[in-house]
Amino acid sequence: MKKTVVKVNMNCQICKTDSLKAVTKLTGIDMVAVDDEKGTLTVVGVVDPLCIVKRLRKIGKNAEIISVGPEPPPAPKSDSVSFDIPPCCNQCQLVAVGHGLFDDGRICNIL
Repeated sequence: MKKTVVKVNMNCQICKTDSLKAVTKLTGIDMVAVDDEKGTLTVVGVVDPLCIVKRLRKIGKNAEIISVGPEPPPAPKSDSVSFDIPPCCNQCQLVAVGHGLFDDGRICNIL
């Protein structure tokens, strides 16, 4: 997999839509992103960068390759949640913690 960044002249929403439609027709693409401020189109997948530029030029866009490189590794997601645990009970050494509802309706209770 590789990440290809292409500079494309996209002046309006129609230009952006046409560019996305043209590139997404290529096979081997996993993700396509547009950065309006920089005027770049980022393509991640196993696709030849020259095919991307060729496709964009075919629809009348001036396109040039900025960079081609390996896809950056995804950021590790942390599922652990830290809570402030109240001090334990002096008699039984148990800590009772109750938290609100989760999105799916469950309630978290730790005893």
